[in-house]
Amino acid sequence: MIDKYLKQLCDNVTDAHSRIKQDFKEIDPVVGVSQKMRDSGIAADVMTIDCLRSGKRIIIILHDQQPNIVSYQFTFKAQDPAEQFEQTPLAELSADKLYDWMESYFS
Repeated sequence: MIDKYLKQLCDNVTDAHSRIKQDFKEIDPVVGVSQKMRDSGIAADVMTIDCLRSGKRIIIILHDQQPNIVSYQFTFKAQDPAEQFEQTPLAELSADKLYDWMESYFS
């Protein structure tokens, strides 16, 4: 079952994704959610937002221990992520902010 924090993140990404697809047909991001880190004993969910055209990726991690904080990184699909992630409060990761991230990073 998706907890309320992951649902909030998914709802915001869905809204941003829909608007990006409408406003920027060339971006057409692909969103994925994985809970496979849990299989390795890491209590976190991972969301990826990929731009297939550019090969760029946004990684968002929602840790169980800090559900109000998300870790994120702007990277590339074909590369392993760097060790250092930025952090932001989940409450500040609005649909508008996610839209801005996709527009600026994927354009």
